[in-house]
Amino acid sequence: MRGVTGRLMLLDTASLYFRAYFGVPESVKAPDGTPVNAVRGLLEFIDRLVKDHHPDALVACMDADWRPQWRVDLIPSYKAHRVAEEHEVGPDDEEVPDTLSPQVPIIEAVLDALGIARVGVAGYEADDVIGTFTALAKGPVDIVTGDRDLYQLVDDEREVRVLYPLKGVGTLQVTDETWLREKYGVDGRGYADLALLRGDPSDGLPGVPGIGEKTAAKLLAEFGDLAGIMAAVEDPKAKLTPSQRKRLDESRPYVAVAPKVVRVAGDVPLPQVETALPRAPRDPEMLEALGTRWGLGGSLHRLVATLGA
Repeated sequence: MRGVTGRLMLLDTASLYFRAYFGVPESVKAPDGTPVNAVRGLLEFIDRLVKDHHPDALVACMDADWRPQWRVDLIPSYKAHRVAEEHEVGPDDEEVPDTLSPQVPIIEAVLDALGIARVGVAGYEADDVIGTFTALAKGPVDIVTGDRDLYQLVDDEREVRVLYPLKGVGTLQVTDETWLREKYGVDGRGYADLALLRGDPSDGLPGVPGIGEKTAAKLLAEFGDLAGIMAAVEDPKAKLTPSQRKRLDESRPYVAVAPKVVRVAGDVPLPQVETALPRAPRDPEMLEALGTRWGLGGSLHRLVATLGA
């Protein structure tokens, strides 16, 4: 991994197979009637991404733990509304559509047979794996995700950008710092502070009451970063309205812990994996068996052809 100097593409795999599941009809089934819409949709996504963006290395980043306990300890509401079943030991179960869950092991088996690196690390989300691969990369990085949280990794100087699917993956929003400044008034580094202040109901992050996206962007423009904003609360001369000052002051317990929850980790203990884009399947016999068993047809054949081209 540490030798990757070409273009590295990092897939937020769950984000993409969720999109594939909802974007491809459930009538797409294996010979035995099992829905494989997420499997085939994801293979078509990867085919299009490789064709259009020509990565030298590719990693499918996985959620070994979609709701790490160390984040929940800091903010108990973190993703709480998405818990389907709690467990005393190990990760809680996430609410996932009944016909998607059985497709995930198929996706994993197909990626492994293709030879596409698949990395999840116990105690961490895919976002953290992506953050660490990005921190270690020596060349340009394309992060493919439907999750705006990863905008915080965008860095023009290091050629790190987010490819955000708008419609399938045929239409991608190429998110760089110019786009972020136009849309949110912040750069990549500032996006985490913006998200923390604004809050995010989809992740169970409360944010600071009364501080929406536009106000957060104005405060960051005025005071530089989260630390600067909180220092301004102490400064009677700082340009804060009385209500902003009061709400920020009352939110100190949240502001103290939220950065660790919102910012992706950059120090995950990654396994040593072969990240180079595979030109031929790692296990052709297994791949053929999987293709037949699950009726993956043209979706799989096209991807194999694209990888070998």
